This record gives sequence, C-alpha cells and structure tokens, in this order.
Amino acid sequence: KAIIDPTSHTELGRLVDLLNDVPSLVIELGGHTDNVGSAELNMKLSGERAVVVVDYLKREGISASRLQSKGYGPTRPVDTNSTSEGRQNNRRTEFMIVAN
Repeated sequence: KAIIDPTSHTELGRLVDLLNDVPSLVIELGGHTDNVGSAELNMKLSGERAVVVVDYLKREGISASRLQSKGYGPTRPVDTNSTSEGRQNNRRTEFMIVAN
C-alpha cells in the first residue's frame, strides 16, 4: 500500500525538524517494495510510496522545490525476500540528501 503507517509519524516529525533546521537541504524520497508481484506493479507502487511522503512533507510546510521522489521497486532490498519479516523490511520509504 502507498500509505503512511501511523507509527512513522515520529520519524517524519524528526525529518520535518531537520528540514526546518537546515533550509538548504534538498532530499530525495525513495520508495521501495519487496519482490512479490510484477516488476511493473512494484515500480509503480514504490513511486506512489515516495509521493505520499513528499505530499506529507509539503503539508507540513516544506517547499516542494526541496523534495524529489523516486520509486526503486524491489531493486534495493535491505533484507531477504524469503521471509515475511524480511519482505516487510523491504517495503519502506527512505530519504537521501541530494544537496546542501
């Protein structure tokens, strides 16, 4: 799903604080999936996950010019896709600083 889990709000609040504290930061939000389903669907879903976070940050007052989004699908796993827990860990959105 391309929704923000309520348990992520604390971390997103920390990201908002960071972006407010360092107004020169530009970040990329990268969406990721596990390897279940088609490659096409996973690329689409991962992009939607990234956009959902960008939209959240914009609602929190962060300028769209400081935010980029990209879907990576299942191409950058952080865990195994052989277990339910590993697949859950691979379904995520991360940020990377692209300019400061």
